[in-house]
Amino acid sequence: MAGNNGIRIGVIGGSGLYEFDNLKVIQRSFPETPWGYPSGEIVIVQDPRGFKIAFLARHGKGHLYNPSEIPSRANIAALKHIGVEVIIAFSAVGSLREEIKPKDFVLPDQIIDRTKGIRHSTFFENGLAAHVSFADPFNQTLSDLIYRHKSVLEKEGSTLHQEKTLVCIEGPAFSTRAESKLYRSWDCDVVNMSAIPEAKLAKELEIAYQMVCMSTDYDCWKQGEEDVTVDAVMNVMLQNSAQAKRLLETILPDLEQALNDGKFESIKGNASYSFVTSKESRKAEQIKKLQYVLPGYF
Repeated sequence: MAGNNGIRIGVIGGSGLYEFDNLKVIQRSFPETPWGYPSGEIVIVQDPRGFKIAFLARHGKGHLYNPSEIPSRANIAALKHIGVEVIIAFSAVGSLREEIKPKDFVLPDQIIDRTKGIRHSTFFENGLAAHVSFADPFNQTLSDLIYRHKSVLEKEGSTLHQEKTLVCIEGPAFSTRAESKLYRSWDCDVVNMSAIPEAKLAKELEIAYQMVCMSTDYDCWKQGEEDVTVDAVMNVMLQNSAQAKRLLETILPDLEQALNDGKFESIKGNASYSFVTSKESRKAEQIKKLQYVLPGYF
């Protein structure tokens, strides 16, 4: 299964969101990429209009991987290789703002990276260097498209927030109280453990990427609220997951139309302007790996 299969939309599910059981499964695959195997099977599902979507559980079936262990390069590479042009990535987050309540959804537009450099965060290394622009980590066109369907969440008593700042921490432990207050002082709005390197890798491969954050708690900054625990997070996630599925079903027709109308074409070709290693110095082994995800660039 590679390229041009009509599979243009990828969905990455986070904690508590491991499958979309309301869409018809038509194929499963577990491909080996030049960066290893993805977190789990890529499940190809079909919506009622016949449009295909590739679903991948970020942490693997049964939540096998902690945030630092996720094979993000393999995940993004596997989706790119089968033709995915747009990724909607769901993720549980802690809220750093009073107005972002548990069960609310957030479309961030900025990231502060507080990971510790132990995650593989680039495809461009080992004899082929490149520097992509990461000024805007998420795709505004995709964010706006999703935001237009906020009413589906409002019907369930949840608010969809847009243009917020996400701080990504290493984990797997939750923040200390001092860290949580520090992030608030930086004007961060939500905290999670998975936006990095996912957003960077998608940017390198010219994929329109937007994280849809699902608020589960107030982290540990808010007095009078219980400190965040796994039990509390998973309890809220069960409710958030049902809403996430409804949101996805609602936006799919518009997203399919946007793809057909070429709304995401402007990001294609950006990687070709990012390479800094001279052609004569590029290592053949690295070029071979990158041809898996960027065919025709070398």
